[in-house]
Amino acid sequence: MRMDTKHLQDAGLPVTDLGPVVAEERHPLLFATVSGAHLYGFPSKDSDVDLRGVHLLPAEDLVGLREPEETRSRMWDRDGVEMDLVTHDLRKFVRLMLKPNGYVLEQLLSPLVVHTSGTHAELVELAPGVVTRNHAHHYRGFATTQWRLFGRTGELKPLLYTFRALLTGIHLMRSGEVRAHLPTLLGEVAAPAYLPELIEAKAGAEHGAAESVDGEAVSRDVEALHGVLDEAQARSRLPGAAGGFEALHDLVVRVRLTGRAS
Repeated sequence: MRMDTKHLQDAGLPVTDLGPVVAEERHPLLFATVSGAHLYGFPSKDSDVDLRGVHLLPAEDLVGLREPEETRSRMWDRDGVEMDLVTHDLRKFVRLMLKPNGYVLEQLLSPLVVHTSGTHAELVELAPGVVTRNHAHHYRGFATTQWRLFGRTGELKPLLYTFRALLTGIHLMRSGEVRAHLPTLLGEVAAPAYLPELIEAKAGAEHGAAESVDGEAVSRDVEALHGVLDEAQARSRLPGAAGGFEALHDLVVRVRLTGRAS
């Protein structure tokens, strides 16, 4: 099932007719969504298109002697736009859901839907049950990695990724809601006033330099947001462990045995 492309257009995707991508896959896709800078709300005119999703391997691929292709990845160029698609088999994706992995939840819950199914809708419905306060570790770690990358490159992209991860983590700890869109987060979590200017500056180039950034001020702000995330995690009412195992297990078994998405 394909979705209306309006959301994709509004997000600034240079390519919105992604039906052929789905049609070329060897195994059924349960869903495919857009991730990366377009999901985060700060794409550049030369940003690539990051597609993420879930495929369904036939049962014989998992019970036979050959190693199953649980993760598939391909990259290509379409009219000068770099595109990549990474998908996991349903079982592997659900196992990742049950870990404190914010990245897979962002993919699952992305509003930029390229392809969907009834199984996708079921996974979305079950997603709140796997969210825990330990997801703060994911966002803290991702922000730290991107901050180090910013220190090496001086580019706007990793700097915005740093702030986006911290604000997503804070919002998640407070609300239980996975929100990855930085411009929206700016209206929900207290953040430095210069971030809209940085988002606008990045629109010009994917790997543009953060030329106007006050390094000392930015460092203080990042450190302060780490403190806010720590406090939000400590105060969070989210559970300490993921729930919904049995429901997710039953879903995986049912979809695998039927060999198709609902």
